[in-house]
Amino acid sequence: MNNIPAERLARELFEEMARWPIFDPHTHIDPHRPAARHFDEILGYHYYTELAHATGMPVDRVAPELDPATRAANLAEYLDRIDSTVQYSWLLEIAQSFHGFPHDRITPRTIGELLERADRRHEGAAWDRQVWQASRLEAVFLTNEFDDPLEGWDTSAYIPCLRTDDLVLKLDQPRTIERLRAASGVDVQDYAGLRAAIGRLFERFVARGARACAISLPPDFAPHPATPRRAVTPIRKAIHQMDLRPDEQEEIRRAVFWMLAEFCAEFHLPFDLMIGPIRNVYPAGVPGGRDLFDRRVSLYDYRELFNHFASVTFPVSTLAPDAAAELVAYAWIFPNVLPMGHWWYANVPAFIAGDLRARLQALPKIKLLGYYSDAYKLEFIAPKFNMYRRVLAEVLAEDVIRGRGWSVDQALQLARLVLLENPRRVFGGAGRDASPTLTI
Repeated sequence: MNNIPAERLARELFEEMARWPIFDPHTHIDPHRPAARHFDEILGYHYYTELAHATGMPVDRVAPELDPATRAANLAEYLDRIDSTVQYSWLLEIAQSFHGFPHDRITPRTIGELLERADRRHEGAAWDRQVWQASRLEAVFLTNEFDDPLEGWDTSAYIPCLRTDDLVLKLDQPRTIERLRAASGVDVQDYAGLRAAIGRLFERFVARGARACAISLPPDFAPHPATPRRAVTPIRKAIHQMDLRPDEQEEIRRAVFWMLAEFCAEFHLPFDLMIGPIRNVYPAGVPGGRDLFDRRVSLYDYRELFNHFASVTFPVSTLAPDAAAELVAYAWIFPNVLPMGHWWYANVPAFIAGDLRARLQALPKIKLLGYYSDAYKLEFIAPKFNMYRRVLAEVLAEDVIRGRGWSVDQALQLARLVLLENPRRVFGGAGRDASPTLTI
């Protein structure tokens, strides 16, 4: 194998991986309308609007009140400025593979043809099925608000995931308590009522097939054990819309978060932690393009959580690309911490390759959760996974086959663990009677 060029080995590995099904453990897909009916729904992905805006496109050129065709045509005027990015490669792959787009550039001259080819409004659910099959999708995990009715779709394919940001970060907002009361059937008035209501949410989600709980947390959040004695008064004040001091707001966040972790332990649900975003750093940006990260975030702040909830699996994503080494170290030491995917600003091949090399070299292979798409439409899943598969193939070819002398079959077995078998095991079941999600 050492005599075979790495490029040839990588191509062989990628071609085999591309035949495999995709198990995607985190997306923002709407299960009622999972695929795009109009190409504006693809171009409207925040990657394209924010990159175009960063090159000089005025925000009003993609305003939501504009006609979709107008919005798409406006954005097409700026695509030549971003065609060097990997995000543009996803866009072109979608146009060519799903819509038979014959050109190698999307321009103001060709956008009209693309809009016609990608007009799937008359196909409806049949188009959803076609994209699913063409992408070889096995399972797609959703991001469901805690009051989502969880009805109207196949939950064995589109798998619910309980997203809990609002419960932790916005409990003091009147709308949050109203939604919680309606979703749980509990007349929440105090700490005990809050706990009962959240328990009802877990029961309902698990009954509908949920296999994970998830939250996105700001860099200043530090989970610590909470006690009713400290939290009861701030929570009562929040529920009844009384003024809160900053320390009381922090106590609420910690108490609710700790409560969620306790229910994850009870129901044997993995608790996905996505750590790092600061919201609205750039208020003048396009929707979805206003948030950044803070490099000062540290997993050290989570040490009590990881130690206390040894039976809970924590798939962790960090937003800052240079936080990758710390995540590897925590996954090295803690049996219940798993590095999960390559998120947002780190979701480019240069960062993925470095992260992946470190994870493959340092961590037990059964702890690696390779990738998730974070997609809003089904069409994005295959191009994003193909990007990751190419990087994985290159790293395996260079470091594992040529560097360590493994065979192609051995490298492919490792790739299957990273892409399929580990995610299937970690997210494979839930419920009070389920066994713990990870045993090492």
